[in-house]
Amino acid sequence: MKRNFSGGGGGSTSAAGGGFPKLRSEVTGKSKMWDEDEEQDTGDDELLAVLGYKVKPADMADVADKIQQLEEALVNDDELSQLASDSVHYNPSNLSTWLETMMVELNPATQPLVIDDSTMNTVNLPPTTVATVDPTSAFMENLVPDDEIHPPAKKVKPLSASASTSTSNNSNQAILVDSQNNGIRLVHTLMACAGAVHQENFQLAENLVKHAGILAVSQAGPMRKVAAYFSEALARRIYRFKSETPQESPAINNILQMHFYEACPYLKFAHFTANQAILEAFAFKKRVHVIDFSLNQGIQWPALLQALAVRPGGPPSFRLTGIGMPPSDSSNPLQESGWKLAQLADSIRVKFEYRPLVVESFADIEPAMLDLRDGEVVAINSVFELHKLLARPGAVERLLSAVRNMKPEIVTVVEQEANHNGVDFMERFNESLHYYSAVYDSLESSCNGGGAGGSPVGTTNKDKIMSEIYLGKQICNVVACEGEDRIERHETVTQWKTRFDSAGFRSAHLGSNAFRQASMLLAIFAGGDGYKVVENDGCLMLGWHTRALITTSAWKLR
Repeated sequence: MKRNFSGGGGGSTSAAGGGFPKLRSEVTGKSKMWDEDEEQDTGDDELLAVLGYKVKPADMADVADKIQQLEEALVNDDELSQLASDSVHYNPSNLSTWLETMMVELNPATQPLVIDDSTMNTVNLPPTTVATVDPTSAFMENLVPDDEIHPPAKKVKPLSASASTSTSNNSNQAILVDSQNNGIRLVHTLMACAGAVHQENFQLAENLVKHAGILAVSQAGPMRKVAAYFSEALARRIYRFKSETPQESPAINNILQMHFYEACPYLKFAHFTANQAILEAFAFKKRVHVIDFSLNQGIQWPALLQALAVRPGGPPSFRLTGIGMPPSDSSNPLQESGWKLAQLADSIRVKFEYRPLVVESFADIEPAMLDLRDGEVVAINSVFELHKLLARPGAVERLLSAVRNMKPEIVTVVEQEANHNGVDFMERFNESLHYYSAVYDSLESSCNGGGAGGSPVGTTNKDKIMSEIYLGKQICNVVACEGEDRIERHETVTQWKTRFDSAGFRSAHLGSNAFRQASMLLAIFAGGDGYKVVENDGCLMLGWHTRALITTSAWKLR
């Protein structure tokens, strides 16, 4: 059975009876569990500032114009070869002045040039650089026919005075047209660079990744940001650069994930659907125990506690075990999250018991660690965690074996609906490029009020920027890392079904209540007209336009 829902128009959809009576206010309100100072606006473009460039938004048009002129100057093969072999690498803070200097060096006469796009296609690229393109991708929204992308070659020649004046008058139009072509060349350059990396032609890959960086700066919106992160990831792979900064700590990742929660509906969808499945499994039960592999800030559980508090017949005794990795500092986020949840439970009169459990790896978990008690109904929950175990052979199988021995009533799993765990680098790169293009496009729409409902209440520009960083870290891991360092090994629900079936589980159908909860979420979220929820073989998928992005599934013992 397959069922679709497209959010749109900002209209409301009523939830099923017995669901979450206060979910609407929870979603539309700010759900962060701490106070944060708003980040001050530095006045510089935030993405370029991260890369070390100081460019005011008001100067972007001028910088783009200079980048265009510099690209025209690079058309000549001799100059391009000279740049490629230059051992000095620039990272200027004053991008505008540096671009002007480069143009003077490459073209001292400062005569206007006629663009010859055909020379961009004279490099022999490996066959693996040819890729199919998702028409819904943010990269491909301005596709033009191939004969317009690659016009017949024209000789580069000086213009007459009258022609120069005419060209100056039409400069804005030329920049707009070439910006469209630059976007197409950017995608092909990234794919060509990935192909060169795949073939270990690192000299060609280095030249291509530099050119991709220049093309990315000339773009706008999600395309520019996605391209910048993929360029960075390719550069890390080319130069074998591995980050060992404090940003890799679990605490920082939790904070970034909180901003991602606020900025777009993916984590909200995950919590809504998993909670509804758990709520139905706990019906009429007096003692319940949730084991959470992804507690983080504990933001999933207030809604479930509130739903249990108003359950006919009274709430059950609720026990929560929050599992997490060791903190990188003296903080104790697992304990702090438990205290806040205990305060909430006390205020709504739900008997609550909490226990944190710190482990080095989820594969090390054993039933004896969890203080399982007779008469308790157990639910196990995992959101965006299981795929990280795929970096260690046999780790997922060991964990699922331990989960089976816990005899849970239900296991809820949310994972990215993508195949980023393939052996072939080019396939992984192509898949991740399309996947994250869709995610960034949806993020841009949500934060900019792309839907009829406007921006979600409480979403800030800081949420958007931090969400972009959160996703960018995933891109770098998928593209730049290998072996046990590559933990973002996303797999599709079909692949997870095979793993769970082998471990002795069967799929549990997520009912109509969960579908209604997801539909309500999309109806009140900005950009909802682009989000789609699909019920497919008992699972619920949330996607952007035609691309499924995350899937919630539920499992029971066979």
